[in-house]
Amino acid sequence: MTKVTFKFDKEKDLYNIWQACNSDSSFGYDFKKNIDKKTISICQGRTFEECKEELTEKFKAIHNSELVPILLNAVNESWKLINNEFFKRLENIMKKSIYTNSFTGYLTFIPKCSYSLKENSFYFNFFSPLSGILQTAAHEIMHLQFHNTYWSKIEKQIGEGKTADLKEALTVLLNLEFKDLWFIQDNGYEIHQELRKFIVEEWKKEKDFENLINKCIAFLK
Repeated sequence: MTKVTFKFDKEKDLYNIWQACNSDSSFGYDFKKNIDKKTISICQGRTFEECKEELTEKFKAIHNSELVPILLNAVNESWKLINNEFFKRLENIMKKSIYTNSFTGYLTFIPKCSYSLKENSFYFNFFSPLSGILQTAAHEIMHLQFHNTYWSKIEKQIGEGKTADLKEALTVLLNLEFKDLWFIQDNGYEIHQELRKFIVEEWKKEKDFENLINKCIAFLK
């Protein structure tokens, strides 16, 4: 059975912070508005290496907090309770085997939780409630699974941008089929609400993922 391991890597967190401070908005949402101005001033317009030492000093106290290992233990133990059921449902719904045996979640101290196709990994936010972290993990894993099973075929039909929109909107299925595992709503981006509503309506009519994908492609064309 596929497993998920939650870890803390200072270097990865600092890089995620730097990258977020220098990134454009995603799907109409600017993550920088939730990052303090001091951190942004350290990072913006500079390379990671140029600001790494200053960033390290700024986050030194929280990086060394005794709360970090406590949180990691709580997240790892909590995920174990839902791991098998989550992946069983994900396989059944998406009609594809989980493409890897392991995922890694990395702790970050900002609310931008991106994912890495190369490493089969994602970030989760220190300041989220425990149930929210479980939901974030599921959300990002669903993205990774989509990329590795459906993305290329869909992209050929509707292009990269609309495929990315669909990838994000499909996480509304977490509210319909998984919410009992973490009890937190997946709200998605404002820009995708119409598509998410369409997905919910069609899924309630017929719980067939591949047919749903075809309907969404037609909707987005």
